[in-house]
Amino acid sequence: MASGLNRDLGLAEVVAISIGAMVGSGIFILPALAYEIAGPTVVLAYVLAGLLVIPAALSKSEMATAMPEDGGTYVYIERGMGPLLGTVAGIGTWFSLSFKGALALVGGVPYLLYVIERDLTPETVTAIALGIAVLLILLNVVGSDVTGRFQVGIVAVMLAAMVWFVVGSGLSLESTRLEGALDPRSSGLLVATGAVFVSYAGVTKIASVAEEIENPSRNIPLGMLVSLAFTTLLYVLVVAVLVGVTPADVLTATDAPVAVAAEQTLGTIGVVAVVAAALLALVSTANAGVLSASRYPFAMARDDLVPSSFEELHPRFNTPLKAITLTGAVILVLIAFVPILQIAKLASAFQVLVFVLVNLSVIGFREGAVDDYDPDFVSPLYPWLQLAGIVGGLVVLATMGTVPFVGAMVITAGAMAWYYAYARRHIDREGAARAGVRENVSERALERTEKLFGSDAEYDVLVAITDDTSPDARRDMLRMATDMGWLRSTTVSVVEFVDVPHRLFAEDHPDVFDDDVPTWLPTSGDDAPSWFPEDHDVHRPVRPSGGTTTTDRSAVTDARIEYREVDTEDHNRAIVDFATYGDYDLLVAERDPSEFHQRLFGSDTDWLLENAPCDVLLVEDDGFDDADEIAVVANRGAYDPLKLLFADAVAEETGAQINLLQAIPERAPERQREQVERYHETVISTLTVAARSTIIETDDEVTGLSRFVGDADLLVTGVDRTGLTARLLGRPGNRLVDAAETTAVMIQTHDGRQPGLVQRLLMNHLFS
Repeated sequence: MASGLNRDLGLAEVVAISIGAMVGSGIFILPALAYEIAGPTVVLAYVLAGLLVIPAALSKSEMATAMPEDGGTYVYIERGMGPLLGTVAGIGTWFSLSFKGALALVGGVPYLLYVIERDLTPETVTAIALGIAVLLILLNVVGSDVTGRFQVGIVAVMLAAMVWFVVGSGLSLESTRLEGALDPRSSGLLVATGAVFVSYAGVTKIASVAEEIENPSRNIPLGMLVSLAFTTLLYVLVVAVLVGVTPADVLTATDAPVAVAAEQTLGTIGVVAVVAAALLALVSTANAGVLSASRYPFAMARDDLVPSSFEELHPRFNTPLKAITLTGAVILVLIAFVPILQIAKLASAFQVLVFVLVNLSVIGFREGAVDDYDPDFVSPLYPWLQLAGIVGGLVVLATMGTVPFVGAMVITAGAMAWYYAYARRHIDREGAARAGVRENVSERALERTEKLFGSDAEYDVLVAITDDTSPDARRDMLRMATDMGWLRSTTVSVVEFVDVPHRLFAEDHPDVFDDDVPTWLPTSGDDAPSWFPEDHDVHRPVRPSGGTTTTDRSAVTDARIEYREVDTEDHNRAIVDFATYGDYDLLVAERDPSEFHQRLFGSDTDWLLENAPCDVLLVEDDGFDDADEIAVVANRGAYDPLKLLFADAVAEETGAQINLLQAIPERAPERQREQVERYHETVISTLTVAARSTIIETDDEVTGLSRFVGDADLLVTGVDRTGLTARLLGRPGNRLVDAAETTAVMIQTHDGRQPGLVQRLLMNHLFS
């Protein structure tokens, strides 16, 4: 998308903006605070923090060369992880940069007070900081080319002064004060690393103006890495000199540590030079913060996550005026009313979270197989480098304390609330990671489907009949069980569980009888309906409890039918015991519709589903004489292979056509619809009967699907989620069966009978 922004930032400006965004509070304000935590090991803390930033810097460089758009972190996380996390990253980073900019301006005041040796009132300090902030806002409105040249100038002056400080003060360094500086066993090392981590946050901020950088495929990664390497070296040298020349009690008692050190080694001229450098550094940090932060509303507006007015450019200066104005207003409010030093670590904590999301985004793009993701620069050591960055970031976040962590969560919650209240209804796209994971789920389901259809193993089916099962339901359940014989050798055991009164001296197991075949059950192909297996009688083997069957159960073509009768005081428990003892592959039982209290506390059917040792097929019989169409519904994801195998077997016997039904959200991303279409095409090619695909766009899954199920003669669906929502409102599968005026079959596989909360949430997120 052409934005109209000018590409007038070269490599020098890129490096200058990155260094300027980093070198500020990180070196002039934080060393004294970190020294109180870790002592001389603060030197190693700066090294470690710099190393932890490398994965995010390389990841962001890769994504920036693939998508050189204004917005940086937001753009990459939004494209890789989706608009929800993109909104969180965009709003959170915008606040974080605004906090850091305000902190830099207020943090420079102690240096000003130090050099002029005057006590200024808080009101005067605030007025000075506000004046500088207004000037920086105006500079950013004028244009980034002016901003870039201004940044180069102040960074050059600042670095010259800092080099003088390192060289001049280094001659007075006392090595004894640096003992333990590189000791990784220091108890305060990780805490100090978390405290100074924000010092490096600016290294990736240049990507937020990527659309205004000349030759971005070269200048972005090179500028980012050069600025990170240089700044890390500068930090380590400055902190080492600072610790080595300043007594510990003095260092922990001052708000201007670099100025105090310079006074002891360089005299008045040195103090003036260092204070000037400090003020320039802090101003450059604030300037880079305004520049980078203002581009986040601009980029988010282009993606409809915030109002489109933030995308408008100034007609003369060609800059996002409203985005800059809003950012500037936030910084002014923070300076005027908020104790910035108290919330500095909040910005740092969110920055750590953002770096974790940046590393995740690269993985999302790579694994999501996005067609147009073609970076000119590729991060090395993938994915180990990204995983190291994720783990390291989480460790640092855990050491930062409760307040920063809670603060980051508050910002995250606010951003998510904005997404659901405003942004969600304006967008219809998703991230590469979500699409990639959904693709992987479908591919694994296809592999399992092909494996199941290609297997020639015998299938043992238990048809469980109780006193409550009607004669018509019994025949239909038997028919569905024997239909499996159309695809593979199947032995069907029809077992009638007869409820008997409680016996005082009952045995530990039910009684199994070889009784006469009931009248509802056909005994041979001569007097049986068309679906009954040809040339087979119903066998009556004796399989007493605790013994072994006397029937030869070797594999045969078509279906083999056996009949037994079992007396029991608890038919549900007897069914489970019988299925376990007989090592059955599939249990066919009649569905028992549940009332509300049964849903809430659990019904007999729920108990059977939870304890069955095999796959379960629940039949809701509404008369099944023949079938022209079988509707197979996907529940929250890919089709379970057993659903397809069963539907295919019934279609083979009846000559019906299968209709693959799947619901997707009404505003589903086009990529999701295309994935479902490709998946259905592959499923259809696996089936042995005629089939078609129907994809329904609806936010009410049950209502939408029930409209298309009405014309089917048989509905095949799944036994889905078992959480609190299902207990209160009913499982969606049950509600669909209740709404459909046709015979229905609900299938639960043994492996997928009890999905955990995380799995249910993940599947809901991926497919709804």
